[in-house]
Amino acid sequence: MRFRHPDGSTVHLAYCTNVHPAETLDGVLAQLRDHCEPVRRRLGRDRLGIGLWLAKNAADALVTDPSALRGLRCELDRRGLEVVTLNGFPYEGFGAEEVKYRVYRPDWTDPERLEHTTALARVLTRLLPDDVTEGSISTLPLAWRTRPTDGAHTALRTLAERLDALQELTGRSIRVGLEPEPGCTVETTADAIAPLTAVDHERIGICVDTCHLATSFEDPHTALDALTAARVPLVKSQLSAALHAEHPHLPEVREALAAFDEPRFLHQTRTSTAAGLRGTDDLGEALAGHVLPDAAPWRAHFHVPLHAAPTAPLTSTLPVLKTALTRLVGGPHPLTRHLEVETYTWQALPPELRPTTRAQLADGIAAELTLARDLLSDLGLKELP
Repeated sequence: MRFRHPDGSTVHLAYCTNVHPAETLDGVLAQLRDHCEPVRRRLGRDRLGIGLWLAKNAADALVTDPSALRGLRCELDRRGLEVVTLNGFPYEGFGAEEVKYRVYRPDWTDPERLEHTTALARVLTRLLPDDVTEGSISTLPLAWRTRPTDGAHTALRTLAERLDALQELTGRSIRVGLEPEPGCTVETTADAIAPLTAVDHERIGICVDTCHLATSFEDPHTALDALTAARVPLVKSQLSAALHAEHPHLPEVREALAAFDEPRFLHQTRTSTAAGLRGTDDLGEALAGHVLPDAAPWRAHFHVPLHAAPTAPLTSTLPVLKTALTRLVGGPHPLTRHLEVETYTWQALPPELRPTTRAQLADGIAAELTLARDLLSDLGLKELP
């Protein structure tokens, strides 16, 4: 979906396909048919943006076979879909029964991460619509915090050089954004400033995920002001909401939270104290005993549907998303032109909240995009055909 900002520029809104597990190119093609096109039809649009997730095997197939890449581009066009952004964070196995810490490997100290991201950039130059010259890719924030990051900055500089060369070759500009996430070396937007200013290249910047922002209790105004002041490129933003518990000391609140403690993904949990941010790597750890102080609200890294906050006594951090979005695109000029709804946890929701059919999932994704579309319209952006 495209929107005209009051300054005349185009802002793109997509939804991320990592909600649909696929490790191969055939799986990606099936996603377009079974999920993405039905979402577009529900929205009544001739064109729908998708933030494509390409696992290693699918990316390798596309970068080594020009005919396969042409075929994917034709299939996108045929189904009324367009791609300006890729999610390059998960490498493979994102649909496995247990993902947890695996999603952070390989990290930016491993040459394979550089090669994979380079492959994604090459693919994206061929997938961009004919009238679009700028693409974006989100990636993990260097590494999980227990891993050394020696060599990561060098790898990012090498990536920047390759992206420069790619633009000279194709005329398409691809930028890559580190996505701060709780528990990682770069956990917050503030943590991102030092490594990104060290790399100091216009093609390497940040992807602001509003769920992660909220989980770390970052104020959107403060965070975005600091990034702007440091001249950190804001490559893209993922529109997502975290799980919020206002009174985690209450038994009924803990019981409600326990329903979201599931085995597939890591749900880092945080609380803000007078001594600073405290947290655990997973929701189950927070609920076990007294590991995490419970005198103040808790937030958990669980991407809850934007349009459907959990029922009381829980809620979501949608207000943080709204505040961030106002700063991102509500000013005289957009801080970023690539927005991506990223709720990949539909099948990890408590059983009574999970979609049980493709149609129900498509309905949910369309409802999220409708909410995002309405928020953008309220900020003065005009939806384009």
